[in-house]
Amino acid sequence: MKKNQPSKFDWYHNQWGKPTHDDRLLFILLTVGTFQAGLSWKAAAGKLDVFLRNFHNMDIQKVAGMMPDDVEKIMQDPEMIRNPRKINATIQNAQAILAVQKEYGSFAEYMWDFVGGVPHLNVYEEAYEVPNVTPLSKNVAKDMKKHGFTFVGPVVTYMFMKASGMIQDEVLNRELK
Repeated sequence: MKKNQPSKFDWYHNQWGKPTHDDRLLFILLTVGTFQAGLSWKAAAGKLDVFLRNFHNMDIQKVAGMMPDDVEKIMQDPEMIRNPRKINATIQNAQAILAVQKEYGSFAEYMWDFVGGVPHLNVYEEAYEVPNVTPLSKNVAKDMKKHGFTFVGPVVTYMFMKASGMIQDEVLNRELK
């Protein structure tokens, strides 16, 4: 990569931890979390352009209407993370978002209600203390599953909530050792 040329990961670094109430951006971050399960964050975050191309520019309504032949087409894309369970989860999660939007007004309203509408700050002395699962992420994941979401275990949910700024983990001692 040439100097000063943006990397395909910049969008994720620039978004990480910034509070968003945009349903489409939340859907994108949830999709990255879904595809990240079992992989490195770079494997999923670096595929934004591939997700946009294969999932109708992440238009929730259009993704919710995708059919099995669409999944087959996506599976043919050599740049795609070709896991049919994750592809189907993205479609199912879009459908769940539409249902949540009808019930709560927006996906953001539903999600932000778990933290009382403001980012939930956790402060830790050392980086090793930062968990990848919390009681909150367990509760949110359980509720999301009740609302039809899939591939939203407590780890994926915690990372999604951190990426979208709902949860912010601060480490006081950031000295390199």
